[in-house]
Amino acid sequence: MIFELKTHNFAQNFGVVMTCKRLFSLLILVLGLLGNSKLCLAQAEEHAATAPVEGAEAHGHEEKKGINITELVFGHVSDSHEWHLFSLKNAEGHEHAVAMSLPMIVYQPGKGLSVFSSSVFGEQHEWRKEADGKAISQTYNGLYIEKHMKEKLLAEDGSAVYDFSITKNVLSMLVGVVLLLWTMTSAAGKYKGKSMMAPKGFQNFVEVVVVFLRDEVVKPNLGHKYKAYMPLLLTIFFFIWINNLLGLLPGGANFTGNIAVTACLALITFIVMMASSNSHFWSHLLNPPNVPFLVKCLLVLIEVMSLIIKPVALMIRLFANMLAGHIVILSVICLIFIFALLNVYVGGGFVVISLAFSIFMFMLELLVAVIQAFIFTTLTCVFIGQAMEGDHSHDDGHGHKEAVAH
Repeated sequence: MIFELKTHNFAQNFGVVMTCKRLFSLLILVLGLLGNSKLCLAQAEEHAATAPVEGAEAHGHEEKKGINITELVFGHVSDSHEWHLFSLKNAEGHEHAVAMSLPMIVYQPGKGLSVFSSSVFGEQHEWRKEADGKAISQTYNGLYIEKHMKEKLLAEDGSAVYDFSITKNVLSMLVGVVLLLWTMTSAAGKYKGKSMMAPKGFQNFVEVVVVFLRDEVVKPNLGHKYKAYMPLLLTIFFFIWINNLLGLLPGGANFTGNIAVTACLALITFIVMMASSNSHFWSHLLNPPNVPFLVKCLLVLIEVMSLIIKPVALMIRLFANMLAGHIVILSVICLIFIFALLNVYVGGGFVVISLAFSIFMFMLELLVAVIQAFIFTTLTCVFIGQAMEGDHSHDDGHGHKEAVAH
């Protein structure tokens, strides 16, 4: 009777969750496609209208319209000292970028710490273009920004500059942290007191996800020690998932598509894995039993290398998947203008194909956002479980016997 009641409640809760998930996905899809398409179309028009064809000026010809796909795409996915929102045209037809200037925190040996706004370097579309494709900003206090694939803060005299600025990715991370704290505390607050009411709405959705991760991922890998690692693993999962979704919003930052971010997350996994290791793990790693000496030397080398390969694999997997998704969506939208430069009618006809494929890719990215968060969390749990394998195997068997007895 109890089992049937639990099954019925789970099915009912799961149905509500799936309905909420469909509505949420549809909302994100509509907002993301409209916003991202508008941003890309506006910036592509600006590039097409202003970018000269290489060598046109040298031959005395009129400048032709062109589009720099590389600059446009990587301008969206790379980090920046300002947050570009959209572009507007004034009465004269000139483009004006609407961007949020971010605070810059810079330390220079001998000059100390200085804090100022990134607006002192001027708007990015006004930066000086170099022959090698780099863009150079205005100079302020002996400093300037050089932008190619990424932005770098440099000193005119070549001295060392330590940049601790609040960049677009840093601000996006802070927004993600606030959303994570707000959503989790609001859901957890409903469990306070002695109320036995069934969870509803967002609380129901969070409970299903947490229970699934606990029963299907954490417990099978960590045994009875799972409670000590649940806060960390849940934080990693929801932190990555929230930031993956934020990157799909109009004007969003490609936070999880930054290799420095995924490297920090992988480093946390590595530190926790090493801290959770035991003597059984190290003895089998550095001195495999019942193995010839020469084979043992080779196995030890392979096992030591695997310790480094594990976090590196985590880092690259998340970075590559999120970055590739953003680049594909932006590139498909830019194809409209590539064909339009060849022929106006061809470009107009390709709009339908491009937007249809963009919708498909966006829906796929919504799925990838949660899958990558789940994979990162699962592998983190597996690596920690391997590090405490000696105790875990004994605990697992004991726990299994108890479950069978009950």
